Amino acid sequence: MIKAFLFDLDGVIVETAIFHYQAWRQMANDLGFDISEEFNEGLKGISRMDSLNLILQHGNIELSEEQKLALAAKKNDNYLTLVSKMTPDDILPGVKEFFEQIKQTEIKIGLGSVSKNAKMILERVDLLDDFDAIIDGTKISKGKPDPEVFLNGATELGFSPSECIVFEDAVAGVEAGKNAGMKVIGIGQKDILNKADIVLPGFEGIEITQLLEKLKK
Repeated sequence: MIKAFLFDLDGVIVETAIFHYQAWRQMANDLGFDISEEFNEGLKGISRMDSLNLILQHGNIELSEEQKLALAAKKNDNYLTLVSKMTPDDILPGVKEFFEQIKQTEIKIGLGSVSKNAKMILERVDLLDDFDAIIDGTKISKGKPDPEVFLNGATELGFSPSECIVFEDAVAGVEAGKNAGMKVIGIGQKDILNKADIVLPGFEGIEITQLLEKLKK
């Protein structure tokens, strides 16, 4: 019996990847190199400091921990400036309708995001009150693909991993869900999210009952 849905935030409920890319790219440019959108795709689902380390490695830049923390803080300030302009119109297609379906069931809704800005984003798009539990970057010590974020979500909701389904758009997030012992529904492309149990292009036209039946097969 499925009792909870655990959602990633970026790329599943809202699309903030472009804001992350713009902020990270500005930081890289300030350091004298560039990052592509393709490179940025590899940062999805990864924590801020892990992303920073990968970018610095890409640019062959070595910095002290103090310098890294300052850069991460500056990047986050730039990112927050961009996301502060978000509205409910930025919710991805089909998400609100899917959430309305969930509310007609006894299934609980949880967030499992490594973002430390998750609550602020949910407030901006008017979805904060839709969640029964929110696990974000302020409540975990390990980023995806470590399962901590989803295991904590299950614990906070009071359910076992086998009673939870994860919705993810990133490879690291899919792996985190599987590592947690949960079924995972990928949101995106099948060839990229091939470790997910089911892959959907998005939430438009998705019926919960049909989805759960498909998972059983």
